[in-house]
Amino acid sequence: MVTTLIKNLARLPVFFSLCGLLPLVGCSFGDNHADLQSYVEEVKARPQGAIEPLPPLRTYDAYIYNVTAMRSPFDAPVEVKEIVQSTDPKVKPDFGREKEYLETFALDSLSMVGTLQKEGRFWALVKDGVGGINRVTLGNYLGKDHGKIVSASPTQIDLIEIVSDGLGGWLQRPRTLKLSEKE
Repeated sequence: MVTTLIKNLARLPVFFSLCGLLPLVGCSFGDNHADLQSYVEEVKARPQGAIEPLPPLRTYDAYIYNVTAMRSPFDAPVEVKEIVQSTDPKVKPDFGREKEYLETFALDSLSMVGTLQKEGRFWALVKDGVGGINRVTLGNYLGKDHGKIVSASPTQIDLIEIVSDGLGGWLQRPRTLKLSEKE
């Protein structure tokens, strides 16, 4: 009985191989493909269609976004008080005086970081654009627009700038440098 079972198991791969070949052999015996062949001939005889050409490529125009001269949108807006227009022809910057160190920086790059009092004199501490801390008091100049300090308190520095009016004259413009909370 065991030997009969082993013989039958040995024949199984041959049986499955023949079962797999049977459909292929069956297709090749009949010549019933005449309708299929006539359809293929009909499709081949049809006029071939034209493929539409690709649309023309649009060239990319590069846009240079140049805002290096503008204020950063992440900086606090500059608080500007109302412009005091001077009709006085004596209002003009003193070009003969020697410029102070903090006049080499734009007022927007300067920040007030503290105050101190030494020998009865009040000093405000101003951080310049390169990280240094400078002492200033009444009469010192700040910024590129001839800004002269007119008053100082523990929380802010008030100054008057002299700027061109664009018509050959000069205007006085009040500005404030407030104590920075970032430092």
